[in-house]
Amino acid sequence: MGSVQRIAVAGATGRVGRHVVDVLAERGHEAVPMARARGVDVITGDGLAAALAGVDCIIDTATGPSPEEEAATAFFTTAARNLQQAGEQAGATRMVVVSIIGTDRFSGGYGAAVVAHEQAAQAGPLPVKVLRAAQFHEFVPQLIEWGTQGEVAYVPRMRIQPVAARTVAEALVDLALDPAPATAPYTEVAGPREESLPEIATLFVSRRGLPLKIEAVSDPADPNAALQEGGGLLPGPGARLAGPTFEQWLDATS
Repeated sequence: MGSVQRIAVAGATGRVGRHVVDVLAERGHEAVPMARARGVDVITGDGLAAALAGVDCIIDTATGPSPEEEAATAFFTTAARNLQQAGEQAGATRMVVVSIIGTDRFSGGYGAAVVAHEQAAQAGPLPVKVLRAAQFHEFVPQLIEWGTQGEVAYVPRMRIQPVAARTVAEALVDLALDPAPATAPYTEVAGPREESLPEIATLFVSRRGLPLKIEAVSDPADPNAALQEGGGLLPGPGARLAGPTFEQWLDATS
């Protein structure tokens, strides 16, 4: 589409949403940032109708405060219903939702909540495109922090094909600007190569000069451990693969 589009971004201050706002601006489109800090709450609905007035499309990157399955499911399904309802009333024509590669293979937890998000969004009146993304490069330091005990960071064994949040944002904008209906239940975006999470965590602490030893762990009590270690989070053959690699991202963000 050559004309300028007005696109609302839910979760606009978040890890992906802020990049979506930037990409839209760089491409000459009007981004409408929506976040609680900007007076728009996708859960209570406060400010939603005003923010969505005149938008062509909604990009939903919003996430709740808790990764726990029940709380995350409640957040995602409520947000999806509110965005669909308010979006239709405002005259929007479509919606794009960010998700996670392999999320439908999880037996529970956050992955199950993300599936519920997809389903709630797709049940609404506006046509939806779902973008399933690999784990973000930015996710690695967070996992290290969560697993740190003293001078050791315990990191789960995981095969991933990590991708930069900015790259995910570019893919979301591409989907949003394309008015053609979705031809598949979802599309995938991932980084250019498979990585071992403990190996890139080791690279991260080395490059950042952190006094931590990375130790790879498996949790036999975790029903999703085999999925993570066996490649269940890797993209399928039709995925969009785009850099930077994790190492290139480290270089660029140091």
